[in-house]
Amino acid sequence: MLIFDIFSFKALWSPYFLLVLIALTIGYFLLTVKYRTRFQNSEPLTKQQAGLFLTSMVLIYAIKGSPLDLMGHLMFYVHAITMVLLVFLVPPIFIMSVPPWLWRGFLSIKPVDACFKLFTKPVVAVVTFNGLFSFYHIPIIFDNVMQNRFYHGGYQILLFIAAIWLWWLLVPPLPRKHDLSGIKKVAYIFINGILITPSCALIIFADNPLYATYSDPTVWGKVMSLCVGTAAFANLNLSGPEMFSSMPLLYDQRLGGTVMKIIQEVIYSVILAKVFFEWYRKDQEESEHLLKQPVNPRPID
Repeated sequence: MLIFDIFSFKALWSPYFLLVLIALTIGYFLLTVKYRTRFQNSEPLTKQQAGLFLTSMVLIYAIKGSPLDLMGHLMFYVHAITMVLLVFLVPPIFIMSVPPWLWRGFLSIKPVDACFKLFTKPVVAVVTFNGLFSFYHIPIIFDNVMQNRFYHGGYQILLFIAAIWLWWLLVPPLPRKHDLSGIKKVAYIFINGILITPSCALIIFADNPLYATYSDPTVWGKVMSLCVGTAAFANLNLSGPEMFSSMPLLYDQRLGGTVMKIIQEVIYSVILAKVFFEWYRKDQEESEHLLKQPVNPRPID
């Protein structure tokens, strides 16, 4: 495949980013295994938690460090797939991978606890995440963010944190006084599904390519130079993203909006099924408990 032939190993596989993820993984296992006794009420790390954390790291690397990230600069639909996986699939896996006692230790830091208390309120979480996600896909914001390394990295980190707050209410690792009940979780999922629709619709039903990142050779060149390095990009002598795909830009854009919405719906459907199952199981347990209660005979007058 041409893309693997002309770009360098560094551009394709982001070794420095891989080292950062390896360092985070080592830190995770040091905290949860070697130094866990320093945390109150800590418990041994389970195989499931370790597996979920490794899965989240592998997914993050595949999304942001593998050739998929480079391909996302060439084809919008690849960028859309990686973006939706980053904010809809990775956060719940990551939340469940961190032991509750470690979350308690993290939230014992007052500024962190204050942020979580504020931004995990249902309305605040919904508005914050969907607002950031929608603003990101406004063409002028998208193009400017993609042309600045610090804006791009900072915005994606902020969006990922907002996704953590959003998913905290659906897969809460710690009990809260105001946890969402089954019916409220269902409403929460439906509201989120509705609020993401306008940004997807904007992309799907647009009559022209929206993003200069993929349609303007000058903007695309600047974005690519940030991705692969200015000197390396200058030596490649590339004219534009059309060299890597025969798909018209408008079809690429529409495909991106469509797959973004479909993947989001599939993930929400899985969570919705999980919520219904837990709701049904809890209802059955409560019914069985009531049936087992002794019936006090009514005294005869």
